[in-house]
Amino acid sequence: MPKILPFKAVRPTRDKVSLLASRSYDTYTKEEREARLRDNPFSFLHIVNPGFKYQKEISGKERYSLVRNRYQEFKEDGVFVQDEKDSFYVYKIVNRDGLVFHGIVGAASVEDYKSDIIKKHEDTIAYREKLFKDYLKTVGFNAEAVLLTYPDNDRIKSVLEQVMSERAEYEFTTTYRDTHYVWQVDNAEILNTIKNAFASMKAIYIADGHHRSSSSFLLTEDLKAENKSHNGNEPYNFFMSYLIPESELKIYEFNRLVKGLNGLTKEEFLIKLDEHYRIDNRGTDFYRPSKKHHFSMYLDGEFYSLYLRKNHYSFGNALDALDTQILYKTILQPILGIENVRNDNRLNYTHGKKGLAHVKSLVDSGEFTVGFGLLPITTKEMKCIADEGHTMPPKSTYIEPKLRSGVTIYEF
Repeated sequence: MPKILPFKAVRPTRDKVSLLASRSYDTYTKEEREARLRDNPFSFLHIVNPGFKYQKEISGKERYSLVRNRYQEFKEDGVFVQDEKDSFYVYKIVNRDGLVFHGIVGAASVEDYKSDIIKKHEDTIAYREKLFKDYLKTVGFNAEAVLLTYPDNDRIKSVLEQVMSERAEYEFTTTYRDTHYVWQVDNAEILNTIKNAFASMKAIYIADGHHRSSSSFLLTEDLKAENKSHNGNEPYNFFMSYLIPESELKIYEFNRLVKGLNGLTKEEFLIKLDEHYRIDNRGTDFYRPSKKHHFSMYLDGEFYSLYLRKNHYSFGNALDALDTQILYKTILQPILGIENVRNDNRLNYTHGKKGLAHVKSLVDSGEFTVGFGLLPITTKEMKCIADEGHTMPPKSTYIEPKLRSGVTIYEF
């Protein structure tokens, strides 16, 4: 029974939302960040990059405190205003590829995360969890929602249609040509319908934001220990989430790139591959896999198709059947000697929106020796991994939608 609650969001005024909303900090190039910081005084980047004001790179606890200061300044200047009533926020995105996403921004329960009612499919890295927990503890807010997905639900669909029949509170188009719409929902009957609909579900799933949710859990543990009057209803027991139906989740693949062949010649490498794969040379024609357990490989100016020999590989569980795991178990680890897929600097990733042309260009440039193309993992596979208590190899999914930072903020 997932507990999803409305909250009083801190939001930009309608006239400034298009100026304030920003992508995640690390998706900008240095030049893009500097241009936005220089030319747009309302950008949320001013909050997350407070050192710009002093023309200085600032990190660690000093940066966290300055982030908090910039945020308070935006509130003092009336750029941000907090809603007076607990609300859900219906958020619709129409992206430049024509995909449409409809979801609800609400507060998800840390206790549900702890008890696996909110299910995970990715491992997290301890130092990153702690780093972000310390950041949250200082700044006191969530500005980026964790992306959660739930089984399609007729009650929620009906509510969304009802809400979206009215004029949106926000409507703005980004320079990426994505259009965002937001409706505030504070009607008590609708709030209860949404809460009850989520409470009727057995589980919901993290699609994107495993480190943000795990850091929120650590934060709750800290603040609970410090609060002698803790009762479980404090705002720090929840984290901001964007919940969309499973049918609207868009998952892209992450392709793999490797430096070197672990001391093997091209011919020796191909012979070793033959143990697990039927190999066909596709020449210069782009080959993209069309079935599960088929892979594309680009090596020395040519594409190859790799079809897994299933009599040489056993599928013991959902993880074993995952293509990213198969590639690791049959090629990356035993042949190319990559044990740690998180930290080996010979291995890199590029998401499927960039296509195999990007893989080809990086290999042709000499930066990498071989590239592997995969099919996207399905929502069903992702859920099976979570349900069985497994975790995927890193960079198994690139998931949309991507929300803008600063459109709704959850304080704790």
